[in-house]
Amino acid sequence: MKIRGKRHWLWRAVDQHGVVLDILVQERRDQVAAERFLRRVLDGEAGAEPRVVITDKLASYPPASRRALPNSEHRRHKGLNNRAENSHLPTRKRERILQRFKSAEHAQRFLVPFSAVSNHFRPRRHRLTASTYRQFRAQAHTAWQDVTQAGVRH
Repeated sequence: MKIRGKRHWLWRAVDQHGVVLDILVQERRDQVAAERFLRRVLDGEAGAEPRVVITDKLASYPPASRRALPNSEHRRHKGLNNRAENSHLPTRKRERILQRFKSAEHAQRFLVPFSAVSNHFRPRRHRLTASTYRQFRAQAHTAWQDVTQAGVRH
């Protein structure tokens, strides 16, 4: 993404179900940035190292994953990281509505809670019937109303 004419990279970790685990906006896309992101994801997941890590073909990933995730298998192949790529779509749509982000900090402040709320309201549909999907959505909206109304009362 471009912020004030400079290219920034949106790093996103997604689990096997398509749930966004973490997001980081950085100016660089090198080994140090990749390692920083991998360590950040590990810290957020209570240090649980994944069995397999799937990335795109960026050359910075293998050395970074060897250092940050020495016991994980690293796979790089075209199409394997589609879950992560598809999770970018709501962000890009929202970015257009907001008419771009003004700074990397602005993007970071917006994207972290946006992805958490998005995970809550967008159950993964690939194995749900339409009625079950509607039921999940209704439960999510009820939970959201309970939380927001509890915040107003206090």
